Formats: sequence, structure tokens, C-alpha cells
Amino acid sequence: MADPTPFGLDPNMEDPETLRTNLLNSLDQIIEQNQSSFGWKQFLQAILVSLASLFDGQQTFISVYTDAIPTWHCSTTTTTSCTTNSNICDLADSDWSWDSTSSTTIISDWSLQCSSSFIRGLPASSYFLGGVVGGFLLGTLADSSLGRKKLLLISCVTMSLASFITIFSPNVWVYSAVRFISGVGRSSISTCVLVLLMEKVGKKWRPRVGIMQFFFFTLGFLSLPLIAYLNRANSWRALYLCTSIPAVLYCLLLQFFVSESPRWLFMNGKKEEAVAILLKSAGQNYPSELKLLLVSSHEVEVDSSNISNHPYKSMKDLFAKRWAMKRTLTVMVLGFGIGMVYYGMPLGVGSLGFNIYLSVMFNALLEIPSYPITCIILERWSRKFSVLGFCLVSGICGIVCAVVGQKGVRIGLELASFFCSRTAWNLISMFTVELFPTCVRNSATSLLRQSYVLSAVFSSMLVSVGSSNEFLSYGVFGLAIFFSGFFVGFLPDTRGGMLCDTMDEQERKENMILR
Repeated sequence: MADPTPFGLDPNMEDPETLRTNLLNSLDQIIEQNQSSFGWKQFLQAILVSLASLFDGQQTFISVYTDAIPTWHCSTTTTTSCTTNSNICDLADSDWSWDSTSSTTIISDWSLQCSSSFIRGLPASSYFLGGVVGGFLLGTLADSSLGRKKLLLISCVTMSLASFITIFSPNVWVYSAVRFISGVGRSSISTCVLVLLMEKVGKKWRPRVGIMQFFFFTLGFLSLPLIAYLNRANSWRALYLCTSIPAVLYCLLLQFFVSESPRWLFMNGKKEEAVAILLKSAGQNYPSELKLLLVSSHEVEVDSSNISNHPYKSMKDLFAKRWAMKRTLTVMVLGFGIGMVYYGMPLGVGSLGFNIYLSVMFNALLEIPSYPITCIILERWSRKFSVLGFCLVSGICGIVCAVVGQKGVRIGLELASFFCSRTAWNLISMFTVELFPTCVRNSATSLLRQSYVLSAVFSSMLVSVGSSNEFLSYGVFGLAIFFSGFFVGFLPDTRGGMLCDTMDEQERKENMILR
């Protein structure tokens, strides 16, 4: 005989607190059971959401090519003052010339080759600084008033339009300012994509779907060497044109074909929309259960403490409880250390004396095997010890890379350090989603992301300084990720657990584990 109250729901239940708990539990069970069979509708949604990360990856590493110092050659044979080892700042303008057109990069276009490392590194640092500022300004809006989808759309539109406007920059100062705006826009993209992907599926598919965000980011990173190579004889502005136009068109797909997170909708009192999305996704699997969920939800108000239009309520909640504050600060330290290597290594790879197109391509290709490894680790082993192991190995490789002199060994160590940092970042990102409830999940993940991007501000400056003393770049990168890895010991392991929706629910879950 069929259960008249599936998932424990009973609209006639007298106790509103018990009914509220059953509502949240039933939502979890419906999502878990519905998404246990991952169909084409869910897969298409995941693809459309993840595409935002592809364009994010392009804009993040585009400065490797647009802001690079081009190769040059001696232009006269009548003087012995010019050699391949000469400093072009000590030569007369008539003694040398660029190998390609003067507009290949911003360095040659605006004659910045003899400017300070601060000026040359300003555009990249401005972009990452914009990411930090934007993260604090926008990150919490996904938990409060806007939701995951709307904030993702706003972020993509801002980033893509700013990237297009970059084409018209007349000097390095305007260029840096527009890159800052682009950074503000992209600040919430990866966070919204990851949370939106993982909130729509059950724990069985969570690692596999969540990894799509990183995979598409890598596709964007990997596409850059090809786009840059095809435009090697053109101005650096062509790179921004080729990457910004598709991003603008993608925003239309995002607006009309991507749905909001049903978890966020339900937690913010938009129960009809949440059930409608689940019905559309489930097809004929659970129509009666979903309709009963909607009927039951009208019998009790969702806890109003979790609904607020104040943009920084979720940020306040993260630091109001001791357990949440400890987790937040811990993941931020880990994000900063991992980001020093992940951003610093590709940005500084030109100083290793290796072909810049091949070296960036190798770094991007090396990210791909990190994804199946991440999935295997998340499904079988401890998150904590896995993050620690990859941080330690990455740090050791980075430090050794800074002190050895053989070119082949150095590029090998750089790739190994980068690979371990990428895998560590995959793990800690998905780990963070599981550590926090729905009401603050996007804010917590955003803080992780901002610490990660903040490290890029410092690493891009260290790359410029490290052109004369490489331990100040690769050595510092290695030390940062090595010591930050030990902080993972302050976090509980979440393997096999279900996502919580409220702070109280998360706290009760942790208390039960401690008992």
C-alpha cells in the first residue's frame, strides 16, 4: 500500500516546528532521489551553467599574452654594443627592434619595456584586486536578495562588456582601470557556478557535476594559447575582441535557459518556483510528492531568520557562531596559499626561458587529469588528508624549482607544483560547499574565492620582482602553499554527508557527530 504521507509530510500535523523540519528533509530526499538518475535535462543545465567558467578562465589568464614583454633583436650590425644578452633599456632605439609589430602586447604598444615592475604588473594586479573587491561587494547577494542565477548573470555581463571596452584603452592607466572593472564582474562567477551546480544534485552526483566548473575553466585557459597563436601577428586588442564577443552572446543563453537553485528558492520563501523547477526536472518521477511538498509548505512559514534582504546578513552569520568563523578563516588561509601557486606559476612561466605558447598549454593540459583524480578522491578518501598531501607536494616542488638551474628540471617541477595546486583547489572548493548550509553557502565559498584571488594580486607583483631574483617568486609561492596546507586540520571531514540548509541544522548535525 502506498505511503499516504511520503517523506514524512503531513499537512495536518499540528507541530509547526516538526513540519518545518520534515519539509527541509523531504526537499533533500526529493533532490537526492530525483537526481540519482542524471538525465539529459540535468546535463544540459550543467553545461549551460558551466560555460560561464570558460569565459572566466580566458579573462583570468589573458594577460599572460597581452601584457608580456615581446621578443626583440638587434637591428644593426655596425655596432657591437647590442647583443642578445643586452638590456634594451641601455641601448639606443636605433640599435634594436621588436620581432613582431609594436602593438603585439601593451608593453611594446605603449613602450613600457623600461618602466618599473609596478607599472608592468599593474593591469594584472588591478584585475585580481577587482576580483577581491567585487567578491566582498557582490558575493553575499547570492545568498540574500538576488540568488545564484541573477548574480551569475550580472557578473557575466559586467565582465564581458568590460573586456570588450578594454579594446579602446589609450594607455596603461585606463587599461588597468577597465581590467579592475572586469575583475569586479568576474568575482562571483566561479562561486555561483559551483554552488548552483552542486545544489541541484544529490550527493551521488555532487563530485562529478561540481567538477564541471573546474573543467570548463580549464577549457577557457586551454583555448588561450590557440587564440593567441592565431593572433600572434595582430594587436593585443584582437585577443580581447575574440574572447569578449562570445561571452556577451553567452549571457543571452544564461538569461533564458538556466534555472535557479530550488534550494535557494525554497529557503527564501519562493516555494512555488522551487517546486516548478523540480517538477520540470523530475518529469513524471515524483509529481505527487512535489505537490504535497507545496501544499505542506503553505501550512508553515519557512524560518524567517533565514530570509533577509540585507545584503550582508549571511556574512554576519558566518562570523556570529564560533564554529562557522573557524571554518571560514581556515578555508580563507588555505585559499590564499593555494592561489599563490595556481596563479603565480602560469603568470611567471615566461621567466623560465621556455616557449610561452607551449608552457601555458602544458599548464592548462595538466589541469585535465586533476579532475578525474579529484572525483576519485572525493568519492573514496578523506578530504582533509588529500588537501594536505597535495599542498605539501606542491610547496616542495615550488621551492626546489626556485633553486635549481637546469631548464628541463625547472619546467618539470613547475608543472608538478601547478598540478598539485590545481587538485588541492578542486578539493577545497567542493569541500567548502559541503561545510556550510544553504543560507550562507555562497558567501562562504565567495570568501574562499576572494582569499584565492587576493593571493593573485601578490603573486602577479612577485612575478615582476622575481625576474631578477626567482626565489622571490617561485620560492615564496612554494612556502605559502606548504605552510597553509597544515590549516586543514581545523576542519571536519564531510565525506558521505548531505547538504544542510540552515545554520541551526548544520550545528545540530555537527553536535550529533561529536557525540
